[in-house]
Amino acid sequence: MPPPGFAIAISRYFPVPVLLLGTILAGIPAPSAGSTTVYRQAADTLDHVAGTVRSADSGTPLAGAMVVVESTGGNAVTHGDGSFRIAVPDAERHRIRIDRLGYAAVAVDVQPGEPAIVDLEVAAIPLPDVVVTAVLSPTSANETIRPSAVFAQEKLQRHLAGTLAQTVASVPGVAVTSMGPGTSQPVIRGLGGDRILMLEDGQRVGDVVNSGADHATAVTPSSARRIEVIRGPSAILYGSNALGGVINVVRDEVPRAVPYRPTGFTTLQAQTVTRAAGGSGQLTVGVTGHMPLRVEVSRHQGGDLRTPIGTLAGTETDTWSVAGGTSWVDDWGYAGGSFRFYRNDYGIPGGFLGGHTTPVRTEQERAAGRLRSVIRPGQGFEAIELDAGYTWYRHHEWEPPSILGTLFERQIASGEAKARHAAWGPFASGAVGARVSWEQFGFGGALYSPNTERRTQAAYVLEEIQLDLVLIEAGLRYDRVDLEPDREELSDIGHIRARSFSAVSGSLGALLRVTGQFTLGASAARAFRTPDVHELYSEGPHLAANSFDVGNPSLETETGLGLDVFGRFTRQRLSAEVTWFRNTISGYIFPQATGKLSRILLPIYQYVGEDALLTGFESLLGWSMPAGFKLEAAASYVHGTIRATDEPLPFMPPLQGRLAIGYSPVDWFVEAEARMAGSQERTGRFEQTTDGYAVLGLSGGVRLTVAGRLHVVTLHLENLGDTVYRNHLSRVKEIMPEAGRGLGVNYRVVF
Repeated sequence: MPPPGFAIAISRYFPVPVLLLGTILAGIPAPSAGSTTVYRQAADTLDHVAGTVRSADSGTPLAGAMVVVESTGGNAVTHGDGSFRIAVPDAERHRIRIDRLGYAAVAVDVQPGEPAIVDLEVAAIPLPDVVVTAVLSPTSANETIRPSAVFAQEKLQRHLAGTLAQTVASVPGVAVTSMGPGTSQPVIRGLGGDRILMLEDGQRVGDVVNSGADHATAVTPSSARRIEVIRGPSAILYGSNALGGVINVVRDEVPRAVPYRPTGFTTLQAQTVTRAAGGSGQLTVGVTGHMPLRVEVSRHQGGDLRTPIGTLAGTETDTWSVAGGTSWVDDWGYAGGSFRFYRNDYGIPGGFLGGHTTPVRTEQERAAGRLRSVIRPGQGFEAIELDAGYTWYRHHEWEPPSILGTLFERQIASGEAKARHAAWGPFASGAVGARVSWEQFGFGGALYSPNTERRTQAAYVLEEIQLDLVLIEAGLRYDRVDLEPDREELSDIGHIRARSFSAVSGSLGALLRVTGQFTLGASAARAFRTPDVHELYSEGPHLAANSFDVGNPSLETETGLGLDVFGRFTRQRLSAEVTWFRNTISGYIFPQATGKLSRILLPIYQYVGEDALLTGFESLLGWSMPAGFKLEAAASYVHGTIRATDEPLPFMPPLQGRLAIGYSPVDWFVEAEARMAGSQERTGRFEQTTDGYAVLGLSGGVRLTVAGRLHVVTLHLENLGDTVYRNHLSRVKEIMPEAGRGLGVNYRVVF
């Protein structure tokens, strides 16, 4: 790896020329589909779909619409004359989806070689987006067996924040835990850390976010094309670490298609409450008729968080990343690779009672490489997917003045093969797959944990059966996990030794279309999670997290049985979804506060395994009212209990809600919202209660077509009343409340 000084020096300068290049390309007038260009596809092996997107009201061509081929993921942005052209494999028909800000998305079937005319209607309730995570093939969000949410296009633009957790926080059932603005972590249905699987393009991120509340997720959301959130157990395709759900950041780092002209985007962001500013840019070009090249950069810097009663000192952030990818695209599929480097320097505030009084600085570095191939062999198989990846991660925590307090290192090498078949016998579709991985964990500083190797092998099968109005999904998976520390010894925490775990996971779900608008669904899933290295072997102070961690080498596997029952209603002007869930977890592992202090006056947390029960509900309503107004309402709640003692599980989010009303004609929008939470008095041992709150916000934006490009500017005025409130899941709520009144600005142009 390059020396630290080299990385810091490059970080100051490398994003500037690429962001400028993206801005310049965005300003060049968009050519029409028939224009002569050097980025032409090879016509000998690849067919194409083409057409024009127009406004249904006026017939005016629409620039900036995103057109995606659902079967391949190939996409294009419409030009100034509304035209598009995308290379596709040979087939009789392809389904394409068209999204454009201010209009309702549509999905239509087109024939290669025959130009299509697509008219978009102005509508406040969009077509449900397509989900690609935890499903066999791209599926509409209102047809999935697991509750899902998708952030793409306008929804992603409106909710884009500095961290991934803050970006998806509006999803019912999702909460945010943090120790400052740079460390936000998602919590789904009361489960967080190692129980939420974080993915980039379907691959594990490979950071150490599960090892402490002070750890940030090593993912930047600003360069995402879409973000998908799956709520509930998803163990069949992903195995351990998916008890609570899955969050997948989709970027298509390994390009799946060759564009006919340079495509990409530029995003700029600013926020007053942390004096933050940043931007990201992505560019994809066709090097040859079969070889695309994708490059991406991002940079974000922010200062201390300002609250209504003062500044949370020591919470500055400085994040940057660079990525590149290429592939060979042909009629049989594609094969290629990508590389990403990510660096994040952020602060953890001081001022904890009995803990550190001055801020702690944290440095994250992550380098990841990936090889991916999707082969479409035909003859009953829709696709064969081959993946291989390697991730290197390093995490320093520096105590004042320059003392290394804690060091985490992690390496992951993995490989996976999956074959998806089309209709076969009684099965409408299905997949079989296998995955192997090797991981090396390293520790340093004052935290005494043995360096440990972890090996994983898994095999799975997932099938779907379509019976008239009923879709049935069933799956099985077997996993074996071996952990081997670099030494065996009798320690103060117990017998440190090698451990092996194996488990069978299973799921069964059904979706019943009662009418054309109303759907009922239910699923049952048995999932598992092996104890993490930190939970088994940790021993020592973790100053940034304000804890003295004590592992338990005798912990057993967590086993969860999850039940979901939901109803969905979808009409042109009304959509609603209500979900009830129950998750019974045997051996639920969590750090139990002992009420004692270590020799250096840090609170001692002992990892224990207890049987737990989590139940709750999630609801979402969207109503497009007359005259262009739109109403959104959401609510969620989770009740967590230790079954043996009937004590509350620690750090459970309270009742949460969101109410928003907006007005959105074609070229602009405005929305007022209220975020609400009830008081939380069901707390774990030595955990503080919190009061309920209601926080008001106002947002608006404009959509401008300039030189054939769609430019979108969004303004967010948050915490209008400068309200003093505390998030129950915040680990610094006893020091400072949440952010005060602030203005956020987002600008995005797609070309």
